[in-house]
Amino acid sequence: MEKPITDGRVNIRGNMEMRERPKFADYVLYTHAGYPLAIVEAKDNKHNVSFGIQQAKTYAQMMDIQFAYSSNGDAFAEYDFLTGVEREFPLDEFPSQEMLAARLKEEAHLTQKEIKVIEQPFYVSEDTYAPRYYQQVAVDRALGAIARGQQRILLVMATGTGKTYTAFQIIYRLRKAGLKKKILYLADRNILVDQSIQQDFRPLANVIHKVNYAADDRTTITAYEVYFSLYQQLFGENDEERFRELFDPGFFDLIVIDECHRGSAKADGRWRRILDYFQDATQIGMTATPKETSYVSNIDYFGEPVYTYSLKQGIDDGFLAPFRVINVHLNIGEGWRPRKGQRDFFGNEIEDRIYNNTDYDYHIVLEDRIREVAAHITQYLRQTDRMAKTIVFCADEAAAERMRQELTKQNADMMKQYPNYVVRITGSDTYGKNQLSYFISVSSPVPVIATTSQLLSTGVDCKMVKLIVLDENITSMTMFKQIIGRGTRLRYDEGKRSFVIMDFRGVTRLFADPDWDGPVIEDPDYGKGKGGTTTGTGGSGNSGNGGGPSPKPFVRADGCKVYTVQETVSVYDAGGKLLKQENIINYTKENILGQFGDLHAFIQQWNSAKKKRAIADALAVHGVDLDKLKQAMKMDDVDDFDFICHVAYDQKPLTRRERAEGVKKRDFLSRYSGAAREVLETLLDSYMNLGIRNIEQIDILKLKDFQKFGKPARIAKLFNGKQGYEEAVRALENELYKAG
Repeated sequence: MEKPITDGRVNIRGNMEMRERPKFADYVLYTHAGYPLAIVEAKDNKHNVSFGIQQAKTYAQMMDIQFAYSSNGDAFAEYDFLTGVEREFPLDEFPSQEMLAARLKEEAHLTQKEIKVIEQPFYVSEDTYAPRYYQQVAVDRALGAIARGQQRILLVMATGTGKTYTAFQIIYRLRKAGLKKKILYLADRNILVDQSIQQDFRPLANVIHKVNYAADDRTTITAYEVYFSLYQQLFGENDEERFRELFDPGFFDLIVIDECHRGSAKADGRWRRILDYFQDATQIGMTATPKETSYVSNIDYFGEPVYTYSLKQGIDDGFLAPFRVINVHLNIGEGWRPRKGQRDFFGNEIEDRIYNNTDYDYHIVLEDRIREVAAHITQYLRQTDRMAKTIVFCADEAAAERMRQELTKQNADMMKQYPNYVVRITGSDTYGKNQLSYFISVSSPVPVIATTSQLLSTGVDCKMVKLIVLDENITSMTMFKQIIGRGTRLRYDEGKRSFVIMDFRGVTRLFADPDWDGPVIEDPDYGKGKGGTTTGTGGSGNSGNGGGPSPKPFVRADGCKVYTVQETVSVYDAGGKLLKQENIINYTKENILGQFGDLHAFIQQWNSAKKKRAIADALAVHGVDLDKLKQAMKMDDVDDFDFICHVAYDQKPLTRRERAEGVKKRDFLSRYSGAAREVLETLLDSYMNLGIRNIEQIDILKLKDFQKFGKPARIAKLFNGKQGYEEAVRALENELYKAG
């Protein structure tokens, strides 16, 4: 009953995030094994019987349910997706579970193997959650295809939607049904294998083996059921095919290829050689971004996806985080030309041409550009959250090290407290790779900033990343989607409700590409020999001179001054369509003016408000968080009243201390005597520290500063009761804002 289907989309409004109401099905009817048979929408009898059938059909299609029902309490309407027939019938004729299951088997022409997998429940425990609707669909689609004898299966699921969990449930149910006994799970990064074994696959720990060619014995390795392997473990240093020595071609019944958009997509790739050797095994490719180019194709190998759950769907359903984009335009972005005869740090003359964003860090290094990029990142974190997990994608490993050094310099205060506040995490950096598990951990506060090149672009479960910095040239849509996917994981209750993309290279222009989250279509030129790289991440930056590579020109800060000329903040919908470009200050000003009118009208409303908090609450409805905005503008010591007047009406703000001092000078407190006066003096001090919204709350009297006066009820007696105390507070407020 009232089964939540989605979590409710998270919308970005101003500098706040607000969650929509989830989609609920009134009733979902499951078999005892947990297979969804029917969905029922219930309306009152002011509506006709079939009033809810469209809604029921919509939810049924989302959940792959074949029978949809609507009722107004007088009768039922049924839509059967398998036959296309819609009918009405009396309440007492609603079909039993057995009747519906029998109809499903007959009308869908289910085989005995299909029935067997349907009858296997999902694995659920205290540590393993029940599947979300799309995960259930993905598992059931894959199981159905396997039961029907399909040997090559492709599942496309956006980053952060639980591909590994889905793979675990497929394997668990296939083993329970007895359809697959020996299973190989392939990945190309050690952390992907270890994450999978330790997290989603933990219930199968007793039957799992991680392949290690150096330690494994062919005679004993056959004792396990689920094998995890890096493809590197299945090849030798000289590319010899070790898998032939360890396993016979028919050993595995099922192979799952994680992140199959990488090596296995190439017809001549290493993974393809493994898959061809075990060609009799059922093979499931899992990816967030299937590659489809003239020389790389997943569809050519696996066939059309049996199920696709896109980033757009994930954001719309509220399972993935929405995002803002900050485009930073530097003065040299479109072009920089060296002076005549200008030499670099090494004393070499810099080639006379126009350099732009495709050159910086690839063909020439500008010291001041590194400083400016790092300064922007640091400033943003200072204004928002210094502990917000951040990934900076750089041109190459050397650029990632230069960025690490500069960020370390600009965040010396945090480095003093947290020596690993900034780290480089790249393929060749052993120390950085050892910090990766801490970086992706929800519980570990550091590292906070990771500079990288390619290592963190895919496959790594970065749950709490709130800022993704693009300082790398990216033209590949696959790579772009993978990088954006590093931020899409939603941890709503832990404060990860959206993320920010900070773009220094104009990479986010790819949101305007028709391929952004569009359908996967096989490239018609695949297999015709047309090639070229697909990553588009720029050249090496080293040019051959016959005698080896020469260093990239390195230009010191005095040779090229870099500064920001423009910054735009954009909000996109899940489909990559630009919703708005906004400056949060302008957004706030527009909302204040729209709500309160001119300065005189605002002051009137402020003074007449019984609780000043009402003003902040009214703005919060429109997505304006005054506290967050004050912090960003370094105006924490300014009263709400002054801050609003400053932002919307260009008034010079007073600090809370200045307002409090004004009250003391006007001798307002002389109206009161003894302990009552001391209470108001203490309130005034609290106002200076905490602001107007806090002193309005009666709970403030429970704070340590007020304990010497007794409990709140005793304090109220000093003012002849609660009403007298509240009148004194309002009088104090009126005095505070006299200068306003």
